[in-house]
Amino acid sequence: MGVVQKEAIKTTVLSFIGLSLGYVNKAILFIALLTVEQVGLMNLIITVGLLFAQLSNLGSIYSTWRFFPFFRNEAKNHYGFLLMNMLIVIIGIIIFTILILLFNQSIINFYSEKSKLFTHYYLWIIPLGIANIFFMLFESYLRGLYKNVLPVFLQEIFLRVLIFILLLLLAAKFIDFNQFFIAHALVYFIPCIVLLIYLIRLKELKFSLKSITIPRRFRKILVIFSMMSYLNSLATLLVISMDAMMIASFIGLEATGVYTTIIYLTSALMVPYRAIVRVSSTLVAKYWQKRDMIGMKDIYQRSSSIGLIIGLLGFLVIYSPINELFSFIPAYKSGINVFVILMIGKIFDMYSGLNGTIFSTSKSFRYDLIFTIILCGLVYGLNIILIPKYGIDGAAISTSFAYIVYNVLRCGFVYYLFGLQPFNIKQIRLISLFSMNVLLYYFINHYELFYNWNTLLVIIIKEIIIFLGFIVPIWLFNLEPEIVNFTKNTYQKWFTPTRK
Repeated sequence: MGVVQKEAIKTTVLSFIGLSLGYVNKAILFIALLTVEQVGLMNLIITVGLLFAQLSNLGSIYSTWRFFPFFRNEAKNHYGFLLMNMLIVIIGIIIFTILILLFNQSIINFYSEKSKLFTHYYLWIIPLGIANIFFMLFESYLRGLYKNVLPVFLQEIFLRVLIFILLLLLAAKFIDFNQFFIAHALVYFIPCIVLLIYLIRLKELKFSLKSITIPRRFRKILVIFSMMSYLNSLATLLVISMDAMMIASFIGLEATGVYTTIIYLTSALMVPYRAIVRVSSTLVAKYWQKRDMIGMKDIYQRSSSIGLIIGLLGFLVIYSPINELFSFIPAYKSGINVFVILMIGKIFDMYSGLNGTIFSTSKSFRYDLIFTIILCGLVYGLNIILIPKYGIDGAAISTSFAYIVYNVLRCGFVYYLFGLQPFNIKQIRLISLFSMNVLLYYFINHYELFYNWNTLLVIIIKEIIIFLGFIVPIWLFNLEPEIVNFTKNTYQKWFTPTRK
């Protein structure tokens, strides 16, 4: 885990800074400056724009994760791997742009009753999706070169600073909502252009078809893997997109605004884990290349333990003062149950470790399509039943339940095929400690121990209790050696004086 730690530390630090900026943008300024309906519109456009990007990549991103280690050869310009994938992406963009335009009237009819505002802006998913897909392509290629820092900086910090500036202009009334919306969509191209220039300066991109020299024997494998991974990878984003699109159609943009804001909150809590996965995916591909199953088992179990502690801590940080936090945004209070329900699924997803990465980079990647179909079918079917009955809570229930089933099936199949599983007995201690803290906060809230206290003071007290009741025991009893050792090493590095 040395390489993972070193790269993950850098990207996690940047991600945390970006998380803070994102929180200011979406959890404060969006809510303060935009109506709930406008927040729903913005989040829905972003979500569907990402879906457009995923559809348009045609599997090129995932073939980079899996096969770039085999084609990495500076003398041969990596066989023109990047240019080949750029051409594939351009074809995907053309196909799905045409489809959107062909079904233009059907899309308008679907949303005209409950979410009319969306019908005025939905075509902006095309430029937004184009910017996202090229950034994803360049980022995945640079990840294969072990150059993670710049893409993370651009995505997590630079882009959010640009959006922050736009929000300030909106607050100062220099621009109206329409101008803000258009500018917000266009700024996504800036990080993409920066990465393109960076790749050209690294001499990683040559605009010549002759530079594409992928050996013939690999082409069929690349095509099959790309198509299967393409279908499988749509699962996560399709589920999120499906929720947002169906809520917008069945209930309206205001409900979409609440739901997608909570989705952002739960996703933000996963930032440190995504940093681990970002770096680990390249190592998993290398372990397959070397047939190193011991290394695979080690990274699988370590990622599970780290994911578990990140998920449990993230839940406690928000859940303990959740009533106080939502008292500042009463229009979003209907999202409290959504947060709790969604976090159950998110925690289980992180606890399941790298099952998706291991599966998608193995020779048995074709079988993952079955689980993807099950996931999407469960979410769609349950949404049809539960959203009309329970509103946004119903969408959260269907998504969380589907993710638990999805991960149970994939973990079971990875164990069946490769004898790998992410769990260990030590994790039970973490879960027990977490359960004790949840019971403690239930007791505090049930008996209103801080009734009529200052809201900010109550939030601070509850977060201190988390520190004393969850973080300190982890340290004292070494419940998660990976994180404890990293913390000790960091402390010694920064605070222990060096002897001359």
